[in-house]
Amino acid sequence: MKCWSFLLLMLIGLWSLLGAAHAQPMDDSHATTEQSCSFGMTKGEASQSCHVPFPIGCLVADIPGTDKPWTTISKAGKTFCRFDDKTTDWKAKITGSCGRCNSGQCSAQFIVRFDCSQQTH
Repeated sequence: MKCWSFLLLMLIGLWSLLGAAHAQPMDDSHATTEQSCSFGMTKGEASQSCHVPFPIGCLVADIPGTDKPWTTISKAGKTFCRFDDKTTDWKAKITGSCGRCNSGQCSAQFIVRFDCSQQTH
């Protein structure tokens, strides 16, 4: 009896998932690739920065539904990290930087998604 109840619940769950799944239209869908840079710091170490590699022929992808660059900053430890407005133009150069490390260790990773669909193959 338990086996049949479990199978019935599984079928209901799968049926509800199939009804909710929708494919994104192909013309709005662009494959993206990502590039990143990262570094580590020790306590008291002054600010650090790194340059995210820019793939040739690619553009920085926008967060879907916005006109903002699709980026992520992951950090650990007590430091403040951001993309540097003075050295980043989002067209050929992207720089991430963090301030002084105020904990035993700090680390940062700057991730940028790129749309390379306009490349000629």
